This record gives sequence, C-alpha cells and structure tokens, in this order.
Amino acid sequence: ILDLYRRVFEDLLCVPVIPGVKSEKEKFAGGLYTTTVEAYVPANGRAIQGATSHCLGQNFAKMFGIEYETEERARALVWQNSWGFTTRTIGVMVMVHGDDKGLVLPPKVAPLQVVVIPLPFKGCDSSILVGAAEELTAELKAAGLRVRCDARENYTPGWKYNHWELKGVPLRIELGPKDLEQRSARFVRRDNGAKEDVSWQRLVEQAHFTLEQVQKDLLDRATKERDQNVVEVRNWEGFLPALDAKKLVLAPWCEETAVEEWVKANSAGGDGAMGAKTLCIPFKQPVLPEGTMCFAAPDKPAKRWTLWGRSY
Repeated sequence: ILDLYRRVFEDLLCVPVIPGVKSEKEKFAGGLYTTTVEAYVPANGRAIQGATSHCLGQNFAKMFGIEYETEERARALVWQNSWGFTTRTIGVMVMVHGDDKGLVLPPKVAPLQVVVIPLPFKGCDSSILVGAAEELTAELKAAGLRVRCDARENYTPGWKYNHWELKGVPLRIELGPKDLEQRSARFVRRDNGAKEDVSWQRLVEQAHFTLEQVQKDLLDRATKERDQNVVEVRNWEGFLPALDAKKLVLAPWCEETAVEEWVKANSAGGDGAMGAKTLCIPFKQPVLPEGTMCFAAPDKPAKRWTLWGRSY
C-alpha cells in the first residue's frame, strides 16, 4: 500500500515523498505501527504528511470482539489494517507546484491538458482562423489528449492566457494569422513559460512529447528542491538553525518519547513558529556509525536516523 501511495504521488502528481515509519508518539493511537510518505512544501519549508497506512494489530479486535474461525475450527482474533487517500493529496500537489499565476497541474492528472487559442487580427478572416484552430483541436483530441479550443469572442487573448494559466493547463497552443500562413502554431508551457513554434505536421507528436517532458520536469524540479532542503545534523546546536532556515532535518535519535517531546517544546519559536516533530524514520537509512549519540540527548545512544521538521 505504501508503495502505491508513493507511485501516486511521484508518478501522477510529480511530488517526491520520503517513505518511513512513524514514531511511537506520532503513530495512529491504539495501532501497532504506522507507515507514511512525507512530502516537502518549498514555499514555506514545512513538511506535510502525504498518506499513512496503519497496522492496527489485534488491539481493536480485542476491544470489539472481532473474530474469525480458523481451519482447526477454533476462534481467533483478526489482524487489521487501515489505509486510504484523502483530499489532502490534492492540496499537497497544489502547494508543491503552484506559483503566483495559479495552479500548475501535472499533465497526467490535469482535467484539461491542452488549450488552443486562436489569435484574431485586423484584416484576417477570423472564421478561417477559428476553423483551423478547431481542426487542430480535433486532431489532438483524436490522438487521446484532453484538449479545448477557446474561441470565445468576448475575451481578449491576454485574458484567456491568464484564465488558463490560473487553472494550471499544462500546454497552451496559440494560432495567429502568421502561424496560419506558415502552417505552424506556438507552444507555451505552463510550468516554465518556454515557447516553441511547431509545424502542423508535427503538432500531435510534439504535443505528446511536450506533455511527457512537463511531467518529468515537474518531478525532477520538485525532487531537486526537496533534496537541497534536507540536511544531516548530529547535534542540538545545528538543529535549530537548520529548522529556522526552513529545512527538513535528518538527525540520529534515541527513539525515546520523552526526548521527542523535549525537542518539540524547545524548538518552538518566540515568533509563534511551531515546534519540530518527527516526520518519519525513513526506510532508506544513511550509515549510522557505531557509537553515535542522540542529537538531542548526548548521553543516549542513537538508534536510527530520523526525519524532523515543522509540519502541517
């Protein structure tokens, strides 16, 4: 289940996540253990829990008397799990990719992948221009893309650009009188604003390629930004400065709840900044040298590297 979560976040939403297990303090109350995928929001340096999967063990079966009959016809308590996505998944995607213009949607999940906008000009027969735009739209739609032609006459091209940028449509195709003469169209990417003139002959092929590239670039960019903001810290003196610099902190920890609570209380800022908490104990662990002590309790041996941060 956890890998399914990861694939949805990374392969569809282009949001890199760190899989791991929750601490005893942060796990689902009453459960045996909780696994999670954690994401990073670069705009404010906070972490956000992507999705969790809980092994409830037999605790709830004992409380509610949930039993099954074994092959030996004996009664036994069931083992239970609990998992599921929520709408926070969409919120995470919006916060990771969005910019000052509005949404930035990965092509695989965008309701509308391409918008075609004819650009009328004085002296040009707009009906011919719109007709060509609609033909190109039909070709793209026949090739399996989610596309719309915006030929509304009561809005200017600039207004339409802003409108579809706000909605996060990954690719805009502009068609003006000169494009009509040259049998080409201009591609404009939503994620980085890159522009490219493409011939009608290559239009469908290039649209598919561009959308695939947008999908890849969004994940690569988010991953690079996340990785640049995860730092290793081995002592308390380095922990707070990293936290205040809006970093996620990977630190050796003794895995004691009392120490975890101390860190949260003593990392809260006087300006109202919340205290840090454990996000997860990552499954992928750096080497922990023998004799490494806990970053927040130097008299206690560290057990594993743990990811800390200020979180939603």
